[in-house]
Amino acid sequence: MQVTEVRIKKVGVDVGGKVLAYASVTLDSQLVIHNIRVINGKDGAFIAMPCRKIGNGDYKDVVHPIDTSFRTYLEEQILSQYQSAAD
Repeated sequence: MQVTEVRIKKVGVDVGGKVLAYASVTLDSQLVIHNIRVINGKDGAFIAMPCRKIGNGDYKDVVHPIDTSFRTYLEEQILSQYQSAAD
């Protein structure tokens, strides 16, 4: 599975918080995943997959990579595009 498109929507500086941007990723020109968050962490930026709040107040990912190598690939693609958009 290949990332065929990444769209970045930066969050305004005055909004505050740790969310830097939202990403939408197209896979194999067939499937789009919206609302992947680019988060400013203590060790640098990372991605957080779309999630929803469940009955007990916890959050559960709606979609997520199964394989660690694919997650790394996805994160590299998104962060690369974020860096390009930030310049």
